[in-house]
Amino acid sequence: MVASNEPKAVVRRFIDEVFLHGRFDAVDELVTEDFTPHTWGPMPAGRDGLKQAIERVSAGLSDASMTIEDMIAEDDRVAVRLTSSATQTGQFMGIPPSGKRYEIGEIHWFRLRDGRICEHWHQADFLGMLRQLGAMPGGGGAMAGSERGRSTAGATAGTGSGGTGSGPAS
Repeated sequence: MVASNEPKAVVRRFIDEVFLHGRFDAVDELVTEDFTPHTWGPMPAGRDGLKQAIERVSAGLSDASMTIEDMIAEDDRVAVRLTSSATQTGQFMGIPPSGKRYEIGEIHWFRLRDGRICEHWHQADFLGMLRQLGAMPGGGGAMAGSERGRSTAGATAGTGSGGTGSGPAS
């Protein structure tokens, strides 16, 4: 059982310890055994599926960061809007290593049960990511709607080397 059942605190820890740092012990602590990743493509449900996704994404991305722009909680659900970035240093989404860095916007929905995350939904600007990685025409630009050099409001969840970047969906 998670020490704090406060949903926002659980989700912040999940973003930092699971998405960014790929900690398997945090998966076991923060996620239910029957965890369901609704929008991550073909992968098994449960903790083992999440751990496999972490390994896959960590092999392709490094120097990941996620800046939480907004977080809203009601009842058993938490919505998060964030900006993620990472450098593609290995094969990722079928793309050979490019050495390029991307920055995209993402939306995450979490549902908690008994203080643990039991469901997750995720939408991200994957087209923008592919363009920035040079896998689509129009590559190399800043995140759509962003202004280079502007400071972003919100809290940085943390940075990690070898973390999962845009989450296991990738």
